[in-house]
Amino acid sequence: MSDVTDAVTRLFQHGPVVPAMLLASVATLIATAGFHTWWTRRHGHAPPTDDTGARPPSTGRQAGPGDGAAPGAGAEAGSGSGSAAGSEADAGDSALWRMRTTVRDAPGSLAVLCSALADRRVDIVSLQTHPLAEGTVDEFLLRAPGELTGSELADVVSAAGGAHTWTERADAHDLVDAPTRVLGLAARTALDAAELPLALRQLLGRCTIRSLPAAVGGHAADDVPPEGALEDTVLRLRAPEGGMISVERPYLPFTPAEFARARALVELDARLGPRIPRSRDVLTLPEGHDITVRRADTRDVPAAKTMHERCSARTLGMRYHGPVGDADRYLHHLLSPRHGRTLAVQTASGRIVGLGHLLWDGDETEVALLVEDGWQRRGVGGELLGRLVAMAAETSCESVYAVTQASNTGMVAAMRGLGLPLDYQIEEGTLVITARLDPAARAAARLPHGERIGKE
Repeated sequence: MSDVTDAVTRLFQHGPVVPAMLLASVATLIATAGFHTWWTRRHGHAPPTDDTGARPPSTGRQAGPGDGAAPGAGAEAGSGSGSAAGSEADAGDSALWRMRTTVRDAPGSLAVLCSALADRRVDIVSLQTHPLAEGTVDEFLLRAPGELTGSELADVVSAAGGAHTWTERADAHDLVDAPTRVLGLAARTALDAAELPLALRQLLGRCTIRSLPAAVGGHAADDVPPEGALEDTVLRLRAPEGGMISVERPYLPFTPAEFARARALVELDARLGPRIPRSRDVLTLPEGHDITVRRADTRDVPAAKTMHERCSARTLGMRYHGPVGDADRYLHHLLSPRHGRTLAVQTASGRIVGLGHLLWDGDETEVALLVEDGWQRRGVGGELLGRLVAMAAETSCESVYAVTQASNTGMVAAMRGLGLPLDYQIEEGTLVITARLDPAARAAARLPHGERIGKE
């Protein structure tokens, strides 16, 4: 992972001279993986070809949430499996599973487990090992007969000597090999500072990621060692801009290997400094005015404060749900790529007249809009909202929510205009609207092509 970090950093800092260096680093990474494959095979381990963390199990025993579900997508893939186990399994009636278990670091321990899986016609598509002080955490991608449930799979492994077993249904995305996955995450992080939290989520599985200023939650940034800290189910890393990044995954402890990968991604972000993609879209509103929609960050704080001065007290109150005089102090947080993505709408003269925020709120995602009074009810808010929700859908968010007031008919109409399933909740006079982003809902929704914003 550190080879990838160094290569991608040099690529973006030094231009066209570096692609050869990047290719050399990739070759080194693959060669290292090849050596590790040979070495682990000599010691009874299969090749470490999958690189991701895990996602949370269902409540109750440690078995995946899809025990009774239909076979997972991509079950027919992985025909190039390096495992002989379960070669007679019918791929058409099979399902992919992710599984983690702890195995004693003793000769033959893994062989016993693999034999037990073979007896149940389970194919080992890939295996990655996470050595610990005592024992080894083995992470499998398995193709099992469709009738085998997660609980039954865990029982098989436990009977063969596996401990602390965790399973979850997988899909075709889990078939991507480790170097490809890591290079993709590194490239996304290099292009856009707002990608770091999302890259960490994809690297470590579903987890809660928070960017905290110094001295919050009992941990000042200075208390975090320069190399970070690993505390079972919590990772703490120094944030490049100050403060710290906290990553929590209560259901599954982090391994030292996962900690090292997370630290490498944060190091890459720190080396490259502030950055956002420079692309922008010029749109024509129904009334004929041209506007530009682009990404924004903290460099736009002065222009955003000027827009605040042009907004009425009612507009600011609707947006910030508090004293109007405090509105300016939220801007550094809202415009920081560390907390999400911001889109700005500007006129032909360059004046910002609207801001839309997609905020990573722990393991949830919030959308928020502010449109200058003179530009309201012209379609600006709907355009911003559609693009933000499309961005959220592209990052595999399951839902987005907006916090507003029932009297804010413009925001309510914009949310309804998405064409997504909506849930409404009233909490102490505040309206919370949640839009579901499952694949079926997205297919029927009226979302713009948000991927045009935020890419070179």
